[in-house]
Amino acid sequence: MRIPLDENMPHDFRHYLPGHDARTVDYMRWKGRKNGELLALARDEFDALITLDKDMPYQQNITPPDVAVMILVARTSSIESLRPLAPQILDRLRTIRRGEVVHICPPQVE
Repeated sequence: MRIPLDENMPHDFRHYLPGHDARTVDYMRWKGRKNGELLALARDEFDALITLDKDMPYQQNITPPDVAVMILVARTSSIESLRPLAPQILDRLRTIRRGEVVHICPPQVE
């Protein structure tokens, strides 16, 4: 699956997505783009956008022609905070559909 990592994601997080073509927004030269423009650019080249921007689905009307959006819920944007989410991300990437918005939350500690 082809995945852009939003500019709020650490560049090295792509290494936690083996088997997927993950590229940063910065690498794509899309840094600084507004969410609507970013989704439009990603629509033709990518399958699912990964972001920390919890407001994106409320600011944009995401529909099936659009990429899927995965919103990561973490304390910070550090690799240490995001790494525990990688197994859930990889699992969800197997079933996510275009236009779908999902939240990936930290595993619950019991």
